[in-house]
Amino acid sequence: MEKETRVLIVDDDVSFADSLSDILQEKGYKAVALNSGEEALKTVKEIFFDVILMDIKMPVMDGVETYKRIKKISPQTVVIMMTAFSVEDLIKDALKEGAYGVLYKPLDIDRVVKMIEAVRENGCLVMVVDDDTNICQTLRDVLEDKGYVVTLAQDGREAVNIARESPQDIVFVDMKLPVLNGLETYLALKKINSKIVAVLMTAYRQEMKDLIEQALKESAYACLYKPFEPKDAVDIIKEIVKKRKIRRISQKSC
Repeated sequence: MEKETRVLIVDDDVSFADSLSDILQEKGYKAVALNSGEEALKTVKEIFFDVILMDIKMPVMDGVETYKRIKKISPQTVVIMMTAFSVEDLIKDALKEGAYGVLYKPLDIDRVVKMIEAVRENGCLVMVVDDDTNICQTLRDVLEDKGYVVTLAQDGREAVNIARESPQDIVFVDMKLPVLNGLETYLALKKINSKIVAVLMTAYRQEMKDLIEQALKESAYACLYKPFEPKDAVDIIKEIVKKRKIRRISQKSC
């Protein structure tokens, strides 16, 4: 673990913030605990943090408003929202503004650490689009266990609506979907985020052959044929992230 990974905890619950800071320090992070949005803004102006764990529901200035202001001061900092309440509107607003994800209290510390590590290693937002709820849930469980933030959609329209609020980095999309097929869904997502990477999925190799070929011509990354091992999805994400790192390094050296 890199010693310089800095994490800021912002929560008006003093004992919670201090306890989380202590735990993360024991795990090797440089963690700081603050108790208001105003304190966070002042501190971020002076110190760079790799990750901020931000409580959504705080007095005076809530976590979303604090995040919006922090984004102007330190756009490279990744912000993960925390909440113990049902505040769907605030959560949607935070994700729309580009928050990395949401953690629900009481926190699973292993989950927190995995998410911080995923951020540190150029983690990404992943969407799974499939009308098979079992496949969606299986992939989410496996990928979240690796620290990725995963969103599920059961058809193309739902996927597009989610992507408009929170642009995704990688999408696993089933080719045989209701309403919009996999190709149409991918092209619609690509209009929202031209850099999105699509991994196709299908159990109908021959029936979907033409659509798959068209999607690959449109720069879809690969196709997984069902049934496949969830580990295959993890390996593909690692491969995509690795290639992105190499590309960034080569661009910096030019």
